[in-house]
Amino acid sequence: MPDPTMTDGLPATVETALREFVAAAHRALGEDLISVLLFGSAAEGRLRAASDVNVLVVLARFTPARADALREPVRAARAAIDLRPMFVLASELPAAAEAFAVKFEGIRRRHRVLFGQDPLAAVRIPRTAAIARLRQVLLNQLLRLRASYIETSLREEQLTVALAEAAGPLRAAAATLRELEGSPAASPKEALQHAAAATGISGWEQALAHMSQARETCFLPAGAAAPAMLTLLEVIAALRDRAGRQVP
Repeated sequence: MPDPTMTDGLPATVETALREFVAAAHRALGEDLISVLLFGSAAEGRLRAASDVNVLVVLARFTPARADALREPVRAARAAIDLRPMFVLASELPAAAEAFAVKFEGIRRRHRVLFGQDPLAAVRIPRTAAIARLRQVLLNQLLRLRASYIETSLREEQLTVALAEAAGPLRAAAATLRELEGSPAASPKEALQHAAAATGISGWEQALAHMSQARETCFLPAGAAAPAMLTLLEVIAALRDRAGRQVP
């Protein structure tokens, strides 16, 4: 049954919607449902204005008839709290963790079990996979954010959204890098601050502060978004080079 303590400390609307979703998933999926894990900023109690609510739903099998019964509850939870569920079979977990090592390292570091057992306790991510995926994630961010700068920097509100959306992936990447180096940080946000400071790039502190502000308020002062994005691109490139120097 759902653990009644695992939503403690969350906003009332999020707590209610999560409890309703977990109960609906249990009813719809029956014995196909193994676990429901809350991860990301909600698991840390750090939801912000731009945050969505992420859950990992682990299944024994995918049964279409049972999945169909969950469609409406998922739609309702998306509308209520921007719920973003990921559905994975238990048999797929090792392969998924290796293929998406940075994401699953982030989930492993900060999650709450809302239902069932913790399926990540036995999952181990190979170091080589973590390094390769980390470099891939950072390259992807470089490509995406360069495109965002060129496409939206004349519209500061759009560039502010791109900065807000970059915060989660970059913090997770920095946390993975710190773990690979044997010096994990207290939080992904702190990991990115440490990693950015080590680059020696001018303006990194203000760029991260503006990224955090964009994430928390969806607003930046006039003229702040473009310089923050350009500095962030330099920081990401430096982190990718640093990730490439890790020993498999």
